[in-house]
Amino acid sequence: MLCLAWLVLRGYRIVGRRRRTPVGEIDIVARRGQILAIIEVKARRDRDTALEAVSSRQRRRLRRAAEWIIAGRADLAALDIRFDVIAVAPWRLPINVIGAWRPDNG
Repeated sequence: MLCLAWLVLRGYRIVGRRRRTPVGEIDIVARRGQILAIIEVKARRDRDTALEAVSSRQRRRLRRAAEWIIAGRADLAALDIRFDVIAVAPWRLPINVIGAWRPDNG
């Protein structure tokens, strides 16, 4: 997956991908320093449409899934959580929107 290689080149360590939980799935879980990035990957015809494709319902689902994963991993509990979106479109480099939304307003 292009997004994984792109993140690794930017200094992230991939903790998990396609992590399924009883409350939802997370596309990519990555760590960089003291930040745990919960990343939703959206592929559309153009990057703007991809960025708009994350609904408030999805944000809530991702927050619950992240809480589930963190509860099962003591090594992740002390990290600061951040929610990102990577927008992918044909023939374009991915765009990583860092901090696309705050965990408390998901």
